[in-house]
This record gives sequence, structure tokens and C-alpha cells, in this order.
Amino acid sequence: MRISDLAKLTNTSPRMLRHYDEIGLFKPARTFGNGYREYSLAQLPELNRILALKDLGFTLEQILALLREHSPER
Repeated sequence: MRISDLAKLTNTSPRMLRHYDEIGLFKPARTFGNGYREYSLAQLPELNRILALKDLGFTLEQILALLREHSPER
């Protein structure tokens, strides 16, 4: 799924999704050499979790820490 499609689906902006990638909060499933990002539908719950935490007032730094603390690997 292209970044613009994901942005429309989640009512976010491609710029915000690129920022999330840059800070390590939400990485695309694939990145191409030309800078294009591709996402999968399987990533939608993770993005929705991030957006819900943001709506609850958490900062991006707090969200990153929460997701790292409660990752499936832990």
C-alpha cells in the first residue's frame, strides 16, 4: 500500500507518516532506493494504536517508549 493510500485510510498525512518513520515510531514494510515507502494492511492495527495514544495526549516520545516496553518480543 502506498503512503498516500495509508494516509487517506487513517486520516493522517504522508508527511506525518514519513516523520514517524524518521523517528523510528512506525516503519514501512518496505522502503525502495528512490525513497518510496510501502506499507501492508497488517500494519494498520499498529498505526491505529499509535494514533489512539496520540489522541489520548501522549507525546511521540512517550508512545515510542510504551510500544518498545510492550512489544510482542517482550
